[in-house]
Amino acid sequence: MTEESAERARKLFAGPIEFLKSAPQLQHLPAPTVPEIAFAGRSNVGKSSLINAVTNRNKLARASNTPGRTQELNYFDVGKPLVFRLVDMPGYGFAEAPKDMVKRWRFLINDYLRGRQVLKRTLVLVDARHGLKDVDRDVMKMLDNAAVSYHLVLTKADKVKPTELAKTVEAIQAEAAKHPAAHPLILPTSSETGDGIAELRTAIMEAVTS
Repeated sequence: MTEESAERARKLFAGPIEFLKSAPQLQHLPAPTVPEIAFAGRSNVGKSSLINAVTNRNKLARASNTPGRTQELNYFDVGKPLVFRLVDMPGYGFAEAPKDMVKRWRFLINDYLRGRQVLKRTLVLVDARHGLKDVDRDVMKMLDNAAVSYHLVLTKADKVKPTELAKTVEAIQAEAAKHPAAHPLILPTSSETGDGIAELRTAIMEAVTS
């Protein structure tokens, strides 16, 4: 990451960002006219908090103490004129949700990830305290099969000792190397301290403009 690219990313995210719409089904998606960056992750991984940190807004994405609150694809327009869109996806792996609801979420996520041509990059969020779970690996395999490029982003990195974090990053890096669609760079972040947020903004900007 160069200082120039980091500054360009900072300015982009400091500009206009607005909620566009929620899409409960694929037919409700906005027209595929600009690049999209999707945030995916297990319920309670800190997805909404990370989106708020990246966009430097307090309440753009609705953070909740109730896992699984996001049940639709939530779209946010970045830039005016419009440059790209962020997509907040329903959390996956929420065991306490009704089975038919989990099934609907899974179909929505799978169909979106596999069929959206303007999707430039998926950010697969992983809790730094727990590392990769089988449900994350399922999503990674699906993205590999669909040839959708993705970044593994560690959340809540401030909750882990630096030595443990380094081991977790190393283990995930080794696993990511076996996945053809995984980006080699692992991004540890913290919504609370701001660590890694500039790097994540830059990675998003580079994915959109590449």
